[in-house]
Amino acid sequence: MRICRIAIGDTVSFAILDHLDDSGQIGSDSIVVPIQGHPFAELEPVGTALPAHEVKLLAPILPSKIVCIGKNYLDHAVEMNSELPQEPLIFLKPNTSVIGPEETILLPRQSNLVHHEAELAIVIGRFCKDVPIERVPEVILGYTCANDVTARDLQRTDGQWTRAKGFDTFCPLGPWIETDLNTNSLAITSYVGSELRQSGNTKDMIFNVAQIVSFVSECMTLLPGDILLTGTPAGVGPLVPGDQVDVEIEGIGNLVNYVSAGE
Repeated sequence: MRICRIAIGDTVSFAILDHLDDSGQIGSDSIVVPIQGHPFAELEPVGTALPAHEVKLLAPILPSKIVCIGKNYLDHAVEMNSELPQEPLIFLKPNTSVIGPEETILLPRQSNLVHHEAELAIVIGRFCKDVPIERVPEVILGYTCANDVTARDLQRTDGQWTRAKGFDTFCPLGPWIETDLNTNSLAITSYVGSELRQSGNTKDMIFNVAQIVSFVSECMTLLPGDILLTGTPAGVGPLVPGDQVDVEIEGIGNLVNYVSAGE
């Protein structure tokens, strides 16, 4: 099932998305069915189905926090000249960094080197703490695409990652949440314009989804809608004004964002 968050005029709601085209994109037959309230309980449709191309897709969730895992792919750790972590390396992005599909990443004046990072995002579905690995599937609502945008120069000079990862617009999410997905082997790609920048697979993650969720939940309580980013494969690179960046994850879809200079 695909769950999205939509705007119809000034009204925002969650909805079920159905009937994608053969390429997994919204087509002429695609529909959205609004649901009552939030998607963390039994889904209750309200109103009538609408053509999907007539509504605006928003970021599929607004999390209370975004917990990220650094250096979780061997090839990315190598390209960053970093040692492999012995346990998941946690950092946070503020929820004010979230934007949705087709929205614009703003390059801050404080940085001269902003990179894209394509990532699988886990969406937590229930209040949880100290989750055993074998019970992790019980606390996951689904998965979406993410771009862990990073001011690489600030990351290097600051010696920690909060500012580099935390600017407004630095966490694109979308285009929807896929609730039924095996994450053991999913292709992850990113394009900037027509140039393929990243081509990885979740099978190459050092710590898998279950290990990540269990480890993070030992540190902090996770709330419905919280996002966990699982790391990025090699191939990260610069973004400049005028770019279009596409993050695609097998079984989910394609997250498109644009790039512009900030004020």
